[in-house]
Amino acid sequence: MIKNYADIVFLGGEFRTQDEKRPIAEAVAVSGNTIVAVGGNDDIKRLKGPKTRVVEMEGRLGLPGFWDSHFHYYDWAMARTQLALSDVGDFDQCLARVESAANRTKPGDWIVGQGWNETDWPGARMPLKEDLDRVSPDNPVILWRCDLHLSVANSKALQLAGIDENTANPPEGVIEHHRNGQPNGVLREFASNLVKDVVPQPTEADRYRAMKGAMPQMHAMGITSVNDVRLPGGTEGAEVFRIWQKLRRNGDLAMRCWVSIPGERIDEAVSVGLTSGFGDDRLLVGYLKFYADGGMGARTAWMLEPFLDAGSGMPLTSVQDLRRAMEKAENAGLAIMVHAIGDRANREIVSLLEERIAARKPDANLPLLEHRIEHLQMIRPEDIRRLAALNVAACMQPPNLPIDINMIDRCLGARGRFAYSFRSALDAGVPVIFSSDCPVCNPAPLAGIHAAVTRSREDGTPEGGWHPSEKVTVEEAVRAYTISPARVYRMENRLGSISPGKLADMIVLDRNIFTEDPAQIAKTSVDLTVFDGKIVFEE
Repeated sequence: MIKNYADIVFLGGEFRTQDEKRPIAEAVAVSGNTIVAVGGNDDIKRLKGPKTRVVEMEGRLGLPGFWDSHFHYYDWAMARTQLALSDVGDFDQCLARVESAANRTKPGDWIVGQGWNETDWPGARMPLKEDLDRVSPDNPVILWRCDLHLSVANSKALQLAGIDENTANPPEGVIEHHRNGQPNGVLREFASNLVKDVVPQPTEADRYRAMKGAMPQMHAMGITSVNDVRLPGGTEGAEVFRIWQKLRRNGDLAMRCWVSIPGERIDEAVSVGLTSGFGDDRLLVGYLKFYADGGMGARTAWMLEPFLDAGSGMPLTSVQDLRRAMEKAENAGLAIMVHAIGDRANREIVSLLEERIAARKPDANLPLLEHRIEHLQMIRPEDIRRLAALNVAACMQPPNLPIDINMIDRCLGARGRFAYSFRSALDAGVPVIFSSDCPVCNPAPLAGIHAAVTRSREDGTPEGGWHPSEKVTVEEAVRAYTISPARVYRMENRLGSISPGKLADMIVLDRNIFTEDPAQIAKTSVDLTVFDGKIVFEE
């Protein structure tokens, strides 16, 4: 029974509720884990009791909690304990960071780093094996590029992985070589797993500590719901799923989390009867994750026309294998998410989805969730229209755009106009949801909103935005982080808007991004985050 007074009331704000029945409100009341009233100050003040906490909004903006629908949460949480390279500004600074790590690391221990992006460095030179050998002669090193589709390893790491001039490329992977036939340290796509598999695994306690310890940072960014996506080829998937469950049992799961399963585990998932959406309102089974192709930065995205500086990329899973997997998963109650970057990959996946949906029988027992496309990074207009006709969601990543501008200009030229087609997808009617693909880039949703609205870096370049015809409005970007994912996850009756009867996941910002200069959105801070009716972050 709802109390006759609220536990928390928020007064004097501007709530953009994302509820079409009442899009703007002054005040909100929360009782237990539920929003019990939304309205004017006078209405909500009547619910204030002797023990009610009052939050004076002072005109600040209130929004539903943000969702990140494609987040490698485990990998990000563990990376917080490793060598961070996302902020290095050039080749020399990257090597200096590795050398500093080597100087404080016991000989023989691993150095694992992530986040470097050579396309934004002067000269655009990526490190090679010999460079890492010079600054870290006594420690094995592997450094992941920001997109996670390419890594570089030093000689000790290659030796431990058994990689030499005679090692064949693994399926869907490339080991690069110098002209003399020796590996140069660059590993593309699944070739990186040869090294990853010999890096000592953290203990369960280490993983638990890292995953729990990263949640306050999520709250500080205003994220209350996340889809944790597993990378392919790793051995940690089952262990991570167990830790999510342990966090839930122990009362340490302060987010709503959909856990996706690597596509190569489809047979195990089907055999034990897992279905998409199984769980409670905090921990649920998500999607099976498959890869149609690689990434732009590694030049492994599958393209209709060759890159200006490379070939046409590569499929990572054959179309026939994806067709079989989609049918098997759907018949078992599992939805799939398919990573598709290049325009050829996206065209093939749209065709597969057309086939699968057309083959459904009227009485088919379909998964709770619909299949969806991840990234949709480069797609031709005619394929956007085909996708829209299917009502299949596209999970896109605005915060990736700023770090890809130089790279896409270099490898695609004028064809870059088909990349990050936010406006075109929305106008066609594609259900678009936004995410970060973290740790590929900055996971803060406000950074993503800034990128989607301005199509520029945080310093304002390029002036006027990159391919500005694909800009979206602040309202559209906010919806793609709130009510739109709630609908995609079939949770719109419980989450996604500030509405009476819904779960109380809300945030308060320090400025109104709807009225501020869009260039200032990235400078906006989260002042307060409410999750499940409790204030979990307060600036």
